[in-house]
Amino acid sequence: MSGNGADGGELLVERDGQVLTVTFNRPAAHNAMSFAMYDGLYAACERADAEAVPSGGDGGGPGGVRVMVLRGAGDRAFIAGTDIAQFADFTTGADGVAYEKRISEVINRLEAVRVPTVAAVRGYCVGGGLAVAAACDLRIADTTAQFGVPIARTLGNCLSTNTYSLLVHHLGPARALDMLLRARMFDAEEARAAGFAAEVCSPAELDRRVEETVGRLLRHAPLTMWAAKEANRRLRLASLPDGDDIVARAFGSDDFRAGVRAFVAKERPEWTGR
Repeated sequence: MSGNGADGGELLVERDGQVLTVTFNRPAAHNAMSFAMYDGLYAACERADAEAVPSGGDGGGPGGVRVMVLRGAGDRAFIAGTDIAQFADFTTGADGVAYEKRISEVINRLEAVRVPTVAAVRGYCVGGGLAVAAACDLRIADTTAQFGVPIARTLGNCLSTNTYSLLVHHLGPARALDMLLRARMFDAEEARAAGFAAEVCSPAELDRRVEETVGRLLRHAPLTMWAAKEANRRLRLASLPDGDDIVARAFGSDDFRAGVRAFVAKERPEWTGR
């Protein structure tokens, strides 16, 4: 097994045989994502593909990476969104557009990984964390899992059109709007009923259920699985519109700046619609 980390070990990448595991490793912050962690996730996706390609060397061929697993450290969160402190310097809509483009590059790279990707979800799976889980091929959750994007009551910003597309793709427009407009969390059972979670189990069983799923994937034909996930990805992206104007308006608003200040101060924001 070999490993590396991003930003002092906040993201761990470890290979054990044919399985590459990415661990979001900020349990004290509910694994909220720093920009360095997003960059590290992108690099892990590059590694998964490089070591899955038949090359005759250490990484490729039948002994190469066949499955990628994503999980959060600790027992309270998969990923509780992007670290809000990183929004403090945003002053214009252009800042939001640049941020969402950067996140979309990472999310799209994860979705395009050639081997099956499995998200092991316990606790909070929120905001950017929900996007990461949605970009994976399978999501296995324990009963503590909570899924949502409560920004309508917290920050007053928005998602990229790419992330909206992922949520609508998985949940359907009615459930996606229910989650977003009412800013409510879906529990594990509701996520399973919506088809978002492939399986729900007790916290004590999560690791075993993930291992069983990984073992099953390792026995299946790699090109058949790649074809299924690649076709699914292309179908989602085929009708994706531009949404920079939406992002610029939300991130450039007085409401967003007030929302960030209130979130950091643990206060309730007052929305003006400006």
